[in-house]
Amino acid sequence: MSDKKLPMASERTEVKSSITNNTTASSSNGIPRNSKSPSELPNDNLEKEHHSTWYKFKESFKPMEHDEIDPNLSDIERANILSSRAPLQRRLKNRHIQMIAIGSAIGTGLFVGSGSALATGGPASLVICYGLVGIMIFCTIQALGELAVAFPVAGSYLIYSSRFISPCWGFTMAWNAALQWLVLLPLELVASGMTIKYWDKTTNSVAWVTIFYVVIAVINIFGVRGYGEAEFTFSLIKVIAVVGFIILGIILNCGGGPRGEYIGGEYWHNPGAFHSGFKGLCTVFVTAAFSFAGTELVGLTAAEAENPRKALPQATKQVVYRIALFYLVSLIIVGVLVPYDNPLLLNGDSSVDITASPFVIAIHRAGIKVLPDIMNVVILVAVLSVGNSAVYGCSRTISSLGDQGFGPKWFTYIDRQGRPMVGIIISLFFGLLCYLAASDKQDDIFTWMMALSGLSTIFTWGSICAAHIRYRRALTVHGRSTNELAFTACFGVWGSWFGVIFNILILIAQFWTALFPLGESPSAENFFSSYLGFVVIIVCYICYMAYELVNNKFILFLRAKDIDIDTGKRCPDVELLKQEVQEEKARLAYKPWWYRTYKFWC
Repeated sequence: MSDKKLPMASERTEVKSSITNNTTASSSNGIPRNSKSPSELPNDNLEKEHHSTWYKFKESFKPMEHDEIDPNLSDIERANILSSRAPLQRRLKNRHIQMIAIGSAIGTGLFVGSGSALATGGPASLVICYGLVGIMIFCTIQALGELAVAFPVAGSYLIYSSRFISPCWGFTMAWNAALQWLVLLPLELVASGMTIKYWDKTTNSVAWVTIFYVVIAVINIFGVRGYGEAEFTFSLIKVIAVVGFIILGIILNCGGGPRGEYIGGEYWHNPGAFHSGFKGLCTVFVTAAFSFAGTELVGLTAAEAENPRKALPQATKQVVYRIALFYLVSLIIVGVLVPYDNPLLLNGDSSVDITASPFVIAIHRAGIKVLPDIMNVVILVAVLSVGNSAVYGCSRTISSLGDQGFGPKWFTYIDRQGRPMVGIIISLFFGLLCYLAASDKQDDIFTWMMALSGLSTIFTWGSICAAHIRYRRALTVHGRSTNELAFTACFGVWGSWFGVIFNILILIAQFWTALFPLGESPSAENFFSSYLGFVVIIVCYICYMAYELVNNKFILFLRAKDIDIDTGKRCPDVELLKQEVQEEKARLAYKPWWYRTYKFWC
């Protein structure tokens, strides 16, 4: 018997990968290494070689070839296979994923929307509500991370609703998300034009909107790598700005500004920590929830990450730092620098009016020059970042609609560079609604556009948690355990139950404040401008339910024993994956305690 040691599981995987890569190796221009030199190529190939850049660019828009799918499969089986085979290119590096996770939700919700929240509920309500919503978000992203590492498929959480809950609910959530992304791009483009008015009040905002529209379009034409690099830069700027504001805020609070006035906790006593009582607190809950919108975007990157098993766990763990540092600490600083009765906080529509930003107001009150302009540049970057993410999210959502049979087949068009071009074109087409900024009725138009998808994020988060609960239940029913998972949510299934319940509470709070708005008389217009999204969801569900009933395919709720828990796994060999996980745990056990603590939280 040979005494040679067998290679470890991870080593076997690397050897297998190396063999595969060597057998399929080719040069960068697609010509095999043993092919003839350019001088020996036929004339047509010489022409292609001579114009290689233009030729490759033109060819890149041709459709990626797909393998045939068995026509006898069920709709759910077909969707699972298509999502796992989607020819999206895995070009997002670890640094892209980390920065997208950190900076994806740092936008106008934090920089501007927090102003209306402060004016509505006071500084204590601001910290309490954003803190509780932040805990819910952390539980949700942990659940999403577990599912995305196990199934790094195209569509991510859009597929999970169909796969683990029911196709009818999956249809509703997928179109719900599509509406959200479609509306978001024109809204952010209009907001960018309004931000520019801080410096340039004479130029028509349509000119600036056009410039930003072209910039976002060009970024997404470069594919997922272009999006990743742009978001890395945008997020880095936002992170530096927030950290810088926190440091500046501490100095100003201690009396280190130009005016040299010590503030301390004065504004928590006068005018006070709370405002408008319990209803004010509930209103801030709703604002806080919308401020975190976009956090789930990191889940959509799973199918395009170079190594989702390594990148996604780190990204999901870092959500807790973003919540603690970029939201709670910065909002505590805002609360001690700006009193909630400052008239500028409600100067116009706080969702887009940068003069209502408490960050800008705090700097103005300190008497500091230039810095307000820099902060407004950061707000502009945040607006462009959200618009850029809207095109990315919308294009992947539309492609997922086609994969699941919830939309036309041509929705699934993906070119040879891995770009879902149909989705990108549709998103950019709806982005042209930004030119409504020139209309006298722009405020009314965009209010109702936002109302169409106003509750989208709340339902998305709740569905992610529900899908995680159903997946864990399916594992148990199939006699499997979490030992085969490369990453598990730190709060397990209980964190997802908390997420489901908390999202229901947010919906109840939104219903109450929409029906009886703070400081206003009840009206149908106010109610539907806040709760129209719920009506849209009900209509989508009923319509698809009727379609499935006609075709005798309606499934109210997938039973755990019928849930597919294998298709789409990056490592389909369960035993090999278990061994790799155990080896990683064994290696980690020999590391110092500080390293183990770091790996647990990072």
